[in-house]
Amino acid sequence: MALNKDQLVSKLNWFYSLELNQVDLYKSQSKSFSNEYAGLVFEKLAEIEQLHVDNISAKIRELGTSPTKIGDVISPIVGSIAGKIIGMKDLHSVLKINIMIEQKAMKDYKELINNVKNSQYGSNDLMKLLTQNFIDENLHTEWFKTKLSEIQTLEFSIKP
Repeated sequence: MALNKDQLVSKLNWFYSLELNQVDLYKSQSKSFSNEYAGLVFEKLAEIEQLHVDNISAKIRELGTSPTKIGDVISPIVGSIAGKIIGMKDLHSVLKINIMIEQKAMKDYKELINNVKNSQYGSNDLMKLLTQNFIDENLHTEWFKTKLSEIQTLEFSIKP
């Protein structure tokens, strides 16, 4: 399906809101796990997600419009609340939830990449931006899975 400009802006605004949510989610999680290595990872992930927000915002502006104000207001609130709620759980549960969130982002990025490349908006810049964001989400997911596996291995190991 080839996208028109309004559909593209709508999809980019979805990612703008999602990425804003992830920034605040990972900031909250970094505070909840501040005494652990995972807390530093969450802090770094928030920085990476902020780059996604900034780049998507710039792309929306290039298309002659502004990022959704709903995303600016709602996403940080939702991300912060979700981060605090999720942060109250153990790291094992947090990682599982984060995997689900990142997999949703990857699924949506993949769909948009496939739709954009067949449209008049499939510029190299936009394709590179979307693909790099997809790669970042994939790397985040893989770190979460690796850490989760490490935790599960320790849970089921016999300590001397």
